[in-house]
Formats: sequence, structure tokens, C-alpha cells
Amino acid sequence: MYKYLIRPLLFLFDPEKIHRFTFCWLKFINKIPLISNLLRSRYFLRDKRLEREVFGIKFPNPIGLAAGLDKNAELYTELSNLGFGFIEIGTVTPKPQPGNPPKRLFRLVEDKGIINRMGFNNDGVEAITARLKKNKHVIIGGNIGKNKWTENEKAHEDYLYCFGQLAPYVDYFVVNVSSPNTPNLRSLQEKEPLQKLLTLLQEANGKLPKSKPILLKIAPDLTDEQLLDIIDIIKQTQIAGVIATNTTISRNGLTSPKQGEIGGLSGKPLAQRATEVIRFLAEKSNHGFPIIGVGGIHSPQDALGKFHAGASLIQIFTGFIYEGPSLIKKINKAILNEK
Repeated sequence: MYKYLIRPLLFLFDPEKIHRFTFCWLKFINKIPLISNLLRSRYFLRDKRLEREVFGIKFPNPIGLAAGLDKNAELYTELSNLGFGFIEIGTVTPKPQPGNPPKRLFRLVEDKGIINRMGFNNDGVEAITARLKKNKHVIIGGNIGKNKWTENEKAHEDYLYCFGQLAPYVDYFVVNVSSPNTPNLRSLQEKEPLQKLLTLLQEANGKLPKSKPILLKIAPDLTDEQLLDIIDIIKQTQIAGVIATNTTISRNGLTSPKQGEIGGLSGKPLAQRATEVIRFLAEKSNHGFPIIGVGGIHSPQDALGKFHAGASLIQIFTGFIYEGPSLIKKINKAILNEK
């Protein structure tokens, strides 16, 4: 029903406006008595065989929602009712910021992709923390970044501030230095500044009553040499793992007339490269750390490909928009059928 009735209707409207409308609608219907229970019974597949314990957290299933959809932690409970085993919020910055001017979100329907140049638009860490205080049972990842106006030399201050504010309310952290939509952010992926940033975060982590897993989200556009540097940095800093991958700046193989838009590309065109990065990291590290695989997952086969390449968990975003919430349950059933 979603693909043939709901999606065509939603795709008639501006992507960002319909995103806002859908959020309001989901929040509204979940307030109706019994609706949240009905959604959960329809989409959330409970089975002990789906449970995964990764970096010390027990996940009810291995499929998460990637950062970017629920940036401001407004809908994590309602989204979890659709079957997700965990929700990643953000990217969160210390101060609120509007992001880049619209239009900044584009569907590439012919390629089953999305280009975004949102620019870390979010309500700021204090507002987001206030919403997370209401969380009762959802496993939450906190994706953190820097404000647009913060110079790279002081970027660590933004990350440390977000880390300290969110630490009591999230289950794991993701360090986002790989978005293409904040000027000069990706230069923080270079070995020296990245090692410094992760070391400082680990020092702050060690001072918490209970430390939190810290993961690094990397771009799919890194060279093999840079990926080897990532493996070395993870060994040196002892962070918990990697999310592979963020959006790409590549436009190879696209057919959509909107392919020339500036921003990060997600969705089906990213599938092969994301899987290659997962496999490279898993093999070259001798499976030395967990990997959350994300990029181009539009079917159970896409998801299984990420697991076979070495992912411990996966996340979906663009596939969720194109395929609908039934995709989560279909993937979980495919996992069970492999058992």
C-alpha cells in the first residue's frame, strides 16, 4: 500500500515540507488510544534470534534508523513503533542553527536516491536533551557535530560540549566529521585532527560514571590509505566502532535530472560503495571492531549484503522513505530465514 498509494501522494510535494507534515501526522495518530500498540504489533517483530549485543548494548533487533530523519529527537518513540531496534538522533550541535537555505533536499526518483545539503539544521543540544529526558525504552544514539561558525581548530570544544550534555540520555555516541554540507568539516577526518578529537572525547568518556560507546561516522569517498588510517586511529584511541557510511559527493551512474544539485547523495546509488567500505574495514582490521552498515539498503537482500560484508548492525534512511516501514519487518524476517 505504501509504495503504490501513499508514496506517490507524498512525492507530489516538496520533500522538506512533506517531512514536516509526516512528523506531525505520526505524532498525532500515536496519541490516539491503542494506535501505538497497533502499529507496534504490525511492524515490530519480536524474536530472541534477532537480538544482538554490540559494544555492550543489547539491541532487540539489528536495524536502526540513521541520523538525519529525527534530527531533533521529536519522534523517536513513534518511529520505534515502526519496528526499529534503535534510533539515532542528530546531528546535534551546541547552539541551534537553521542550516543551509532551502531548497536543500531533492529526491532522485529515477535513481532511488536523495541529495541533501541541510547543513546540520537542529534545535541545539539543550532543547534536544530536554526531549530525551522523556525517553522510556528506546535505544538512542547521539550523533554530534560542530556549529557551522566554529573554526576547525576549536571544533573539539563543540563535540565535547555536546558529549557532556547528551551523555546521561543516549546509549552511544556518533562523531560526525563526514558530512559534506558543513564547510571544511571533512578535513577533520584527516589523521592528526581526528586522532586528537577522538582522544579528547575518550578522556571525557573515562570521567563519566559509566562510559558510553563512541563510534566514528566516515565518508564513503575515503581512499584505501585513508581507511587504513581510520583502522589505526580506532586501535590507538580504543573507540567502540565505525558507522560506514555517510552520504557521498560522487555522482557516478546517476540518471536523474537533479543529479547536479550540490550536497550529499544517499540511497540506492551508494549501496555498492558502502558495502565495499564495510568489507575493507572488516577484513583489514581482522574484524577488530563493530561496524554499523548504512547506505543504499532498499531490500532484505541489500541488508544481508551489509551483514555478509562484516556489519554487526545496519541503519536505513533513504530506503525507509522509498520502501516504507514494512522494509524493517521484511529485513528482520530475512535474517530469521538465514538462521
